[in-house]
Amino acid sequence: MRIVAANWKMNHLRADATAFMETLKAGWKPVEGVVAAVAPPFPLLPLLQGLAQGTPLRVYAQNAHAEAKGAFTGEVSMAMVQDAGACGVILGHSERRQYNGETEATLLPKLKAAAAQGLAPMLCVGETLAQRDAGETLAVLKAQLAILAGTGFPGLAIAYEPVWAIGTGRVATVAQIAEVHAFIRGELKALLGDQGAATPILYGGSVTPDNFAEILRVPDVAGGLVGGASLDPAKFLRLLELAAG
Repeated sequence: MRIVAANWKMNHLRADATAFMETLKAGWKPVEGVVAAVAPPFPLLPLLQGLAQGTPLRVYAQNAHAEAKGAFTGEVSMAMVQDAGACGVILGHSERRQYNGETEATLLPKLKAAAAQGLAPMLCVGETLAQRDAGETLAVLKAQLAILAGTGFPGLAIAYEPVWAIGTGRVATVAQIAEVHAFIRGELKALLGDQGAATPILYGGSVTPDNFAEILRVPDVAGGLVGGASLDPAKFLRLLELAAG
């Protein structure tokens, strides 16, 4: 199975989202084994859910809180994003780690809360440029993945995003992607057994229609978590076509 997931981040208004979906539905011929997902900002979740009716498109939230309810101004719960139309949730994106101080200690409760609510979690992992230059990439990934030990969250996917290759125009080399994805696969097998052997591992570092075909040829790459290129429906359609082979 391949997954192409659009992370819209803090972009698009209702009109933009509607136009995107109209273009996507007109041009996308669903292919077995290829999953399309869109993670819009919170206010657009109900709209996307409605526009996706009758299609296999999956709608994800970009984040959610670990607590079910309470005095957490500005936050939304797993139940709320599910009620708004999400079937999954992105957790631990590098921007959340950088700007909101998310750590493994805060992400594990979120993973558990997502599972309890029946949401498929997409856990993001990856290293900064300083960590890569210091030769710490694999140690960083090992620590980030360790929270999965013995868990077996239903619908789990992993997204490897080298932080230094997000929004910079830089892309990790095929050799670098292959090394990291092989390492992640080994860790997942050690942590989760059979589920770890089957867990999709996406690549998420400046994915574009120009480089996606080459990235997809790397062993253990099961698709992409796409940022900037996913805002353009024509580019997103092309990524889906490449994933379909």
